[in-house]
Amino acid sequence: MSYTLYIGNKNYSTWSMRPWLVMKHFQIDFTEQLVRFDGFAADSVFKQTILPLNPYGTVPVLTDGDLVVSDSLAICEYLAERHPPLPLWPQDYKARAKARSVVAKMHNGFNHIRRHFPMNIEAVLPEIGQIVLRDFPAVKQEIDFLDQHLSSLLAASAGKYLFGEFSIADAFYAPMCLRLKGFQIQTSEILANYINTLCATEAVAAWIAQALEEKDFIAMDEPYRIAR
Repeated sequence: MSYTLYIGNKNYSTWSMRPWLVMKHFQIDFTEQLVRFDGFAADSVFKQTILPLNPYGTVPVLTDGDLVVSDSLAICEYLAERHPPLPLWPQDYKARAKARSVVAKMHNGFNHIRRHFPMNIEAVLPEIGQIVLRDFPAVKQEIDFLDQHLSSLLAASAGKYLFGEFSIADAFYAPMCLRLKGFQIQTSEILANYINTLCATEAVAAWIAQALEEKDFIAMDEPYRIAR
């Protein structure tokens, strides 16, 4: 196995973050290839770099020899199949089914939060967070559901993560938790503690530290600021 993982900017790229966390946490060796978000037009450096690998023109992309796997969930499922001794999913089949359902919801849901609270690890925007909650009730509804759902999983968990030990489910919700942290959204105590736990997890802490080192400002990913 010779993995290369193509990712976007760590400060902004939620999709890239998820498989990166899984590979780092479970110590799956890979080469990282950062492709900066300079734009999404067909002639951008980003598209010119990614399109030869992935016809969808998106990151993350995992290569394993001549095999190319795109999409964060597809990558994580591939890694789980390739490394069956590693507990990327919970070991119990019922917990595994629940974890897959939770990940599926994250993969294709929470569209209002995504739209109004883009991940921006370097920025702290509490006033924007309050304005969004005031003006867009659908965002608050999604956050309330998210809080209740994750809190119920954490209350039933035998460990400090969603299903006991760190799994693909936690990697998928880490970017969402960083959104809430950056916009300083008040949550239940159990979810707030979980966010702190995630941020202290070695792989997540490493991603955050490297995001802060980028010192990059990409206007298309900055709806609320005109400069750093």
